[in-house]
Amino acid sequence: MNSTVHANAMRLPEPLSTDLKTGLMDDDARIERANKTVGQMENVFLDELSRRKMDAAKLVYAVEAWKPVAEGTEGGLYWGNSTVFPGMVGDEYFMTRGHYHARKDRAEFYATVSGRGLLVLMDEHRHASVQEMGAGTTHYIPGKVAHRVVNTTEVPLTFLACWPSDAGHDYQTIAQQGFSVRVMRRNGRPEVVAQS
Repeated sequence: MNSTVHANAMRLPEPLSTDLKTGLMDDDARIERANKTVGQMENVFLDELSRRKMDAAKLVYAVEAWKPVAEGTEGGLYWGNSTVFPGMVGDEYFMTRGHYHARKDRAEFYATVSGRGLLVLMDEHRHASVQEMGAGTTHYIPGKVAHRVVNTTEVPLTFLACWPSDAGHDYQTIAQQGFSVRVMRRNGRPEVVAQS
């Protein structure tokens, strides 16, 4: 495509390439990448003893994020993906830590690229909802709702995300209080189990 840049043209971030078949982004210096291993998931899973016995380096999930504006910028957006790998800790499926947004009223979109699993949602009154994730499902996560993704299959679960650049992350509340439901394997199948 041939484009002409005028002297008074807007200065915008250069486009980024996302493979919509895999959800992954190009090897670009602008991308922030983070991995969470079994060893980094202390007290996230119900069966802490089983987690401690596992290979601490085993990958639970990986994240890529493009942040074209500074953190905290009002009106900006971030774009990213997460892949939750297959695995179990005791009878509980691999999952993300889960979080609220630091600015609690900020919403988010998730769009599943591949794999299957469950999106666990919980409001501030600990009322929970669970939605099935599969290739093509798009989920709206309202503000004031904690969210966590659980991989219930034997293949990686990858989803795209778009969230406000001023949302921030509040992992501490979930670390202290947990979710009001967990996804456990019961009779070889995933089951949503209420927690006290």
